[in-house]
Amino acid sequence: MPAYVALLSWTDQGVRNFKDTAKRAETFESAVQKLGGKLLSLYWTVGSYDLVAIVEAPDDETAAAALLQLGGVGNVRSTTLRAFGREEMERIVAKAAG
Repeated sequence: MPAYVALLSWTDQGVRNFKDTAKRAETFESAVQKLGGKLLSLYWTVGSYDLVAIVEAPDDETAAAALLQLGGVGNVRSTTLRAFGREEMERIVAKAAG
């Protein structure tokens, strides 16, 4: 399944409700599962982003739907990156090399 790295920043609302962050993580994990994906990891971080999520989803549309649902609650904004594993990258390189 394709993997995605979501870089998450708390909104003002998210910071005000920081005490609920672990519960919100559980809710996000359930929402991803309902859409057919999987939350592989979630880290609370210090620096430019407040959280980093690693998500697997069947396709880009599913990943986008999960992150739109998350953002729609109003606690975070996200920047999402499509991530490629080693085997995927080997196939990409083979295609590029011709």
